[in-house]
Amino acid sequence: MNHPNSYISIIVPVYNDVAYLKKCLDALSKQTYSKELFEVIVVDNGSAQDIKTVVLKYEQAKYALENTRGSYAARNKGIEIAKGDILGFTDADCIPDACWIEQGISKLQSTLNCGLVAGNIEFYFKVPNQPTPAELYDSTRFLQQKLFIEQMHFGATANVFTYKAVFKQVGLFNDQLKSGGDQEWGNRVFRNGYKLAYAEQAQVLHPARSTLRELRKKMRRVFQGEFNISGRAAIPAATFVYEALLSSKPSLKYIWEVLRDKSIGSLKYRANYVWIYIVVKYERLLIQTKLYFRIKLTNNIHKAV
Repeated sequence: MNHPNSYISIIVPVYNDVAYLKKCLDALSKQTYSKELFEVIVVDNGSAQDIKTVVLKYEQAKYALENTRGSYAARNKGIEIAKGDILGFTDADCIPDACWIEQGISKLQSTLNCGLVAGNIEFYFKVPNQPTPAELYDSTRFLQQKLFIEQMHFGATANVFTYKAVFKQVGLFNDQLKSGGDQEWGNRVFRNGYKLAYAEQAQVLHPARSTLRELRKKMRRVFQGEFNISGRAAIPAATFVYEALLSSKPSLKYIWEVLRDKSIGSLKYRANYVWIYIVVKYERLLIQTKLYFRIKLTNNIHKAV
């Protein structure tokens, strides 16, 4: 069902991701929502690849350039030039379902005083139904939108709908953050008294990281963003170390449950999954400890000067 007076701007930041971008734009060109009622703004974040030529092949798509590095700076650029009173966000490596816009707008407009809607993010694998241990870990541990909405009060910008007026009220994304800006912004929306909603039917597909190397690269970005918005740099060193060690300790109960669960795969497969779980735990400890003591050292130098 279309909403005749609801024009929406879809904002897609991209950096050197032409192959995935084509899939995303193909999916957006096949939406059930009326083509006269939406635009797609692709914001090139300084790619070396020719993004503009790809974008201009799609009737609904418009090209914009933002040279300030970071996906949140790119999203802010899209917000600035968007024509729609309603905004939708997805990423260049996502594939929205055909009814994605329709379902997202429906949930947004049917929720009283809604500040944002987070849609479902479904992972897909390089070999369908045969995920690698890294893909399985990625798909079961991250981008859990329902949990984000209900417990952490935000939605990952791979799949979010909101009103332009909400940005006017609470401010734009913090473009100093390279990761975690969606959480920081969503928390502001929540603190301003808006309701947050989850839309199961407004779904996008997202590729899972297939190797430990890819997963670790993602985690470095995620854990840095998590630290930057946590405010933990201000706590005493002893408290930080205690909390960091505690949160990074692998759960022996969880490890035992995985190793016993034959439905997951062979024993070798389960052992690889457990190894990834442990590596990611200690990756978080390493990254956040480095950041904490780097900030402390910098502050001490400034005080000495």
